[in-house]
Amino acid sequence: MSSARREGFLFLLGFALCIPAANWMIGHVGTVCAPGSPCLIPVAPGVMAPSGVVTIGAALVLRDLVQRRLGVRWAFGAVLSGAALSTLVAPPALVVASGAAFLFSELADLAVYTPLQRRGLVLAVLASSLVGLVVDSIFFLWLAFGSLDFLAGQVIGKAWMVLAALPVVHWIRRRDERLGRM
Repeated sequence: MSSARREGFLFLLGFALCIPAANWMIGHVGTVCAPGSPCLIPVAPGVMAPSGVVTIGAALVLRDLVQRRLGVRWAFGAVLSGAALSTLVAPPALVVASGAAFLFSELADLAVYTPLQRRGLVLAVLASSLVGLVVDSIFFLWLAFGSLDFLAGQVIGKAWMVLAALPVVHWIRRRDERLGRM
């Protein structure tokens, strides 16, 4: 197995681990954890978000890297499997919201990333992740809570993770060029 393929399976594993991590965090990790409400973390001065945002932001980037290394079929399969896994590990009150938000945001990410990937990896990851994180935030908040009260926090929190990942994505692109990959 090539090193690029092995790397793809590591990205796939990371992607899959983001799903239970996000669902666990929302009920257990935060600076504010009120009974019956998601645990919240600060994502900007005066802006709070459910804590799972950090891992969902990472999942959007990892899905793109799975597609880069393993192809669109693997990425699409990962999205479908991830949505199913999300409904299995989500707290009962969040099953529909978690599964639907995951499915639609990752499909949006895939739809934007796929045509842009040839223009540049960093641009494709940034654009597709931004679209995916907005879709995820709107679907999740509306389905879970019937409100978009935490929309700004959701978007900001996920965007921080995407921005934090971009130097790594840039490094991967440079390394791929040096090694004559994609």
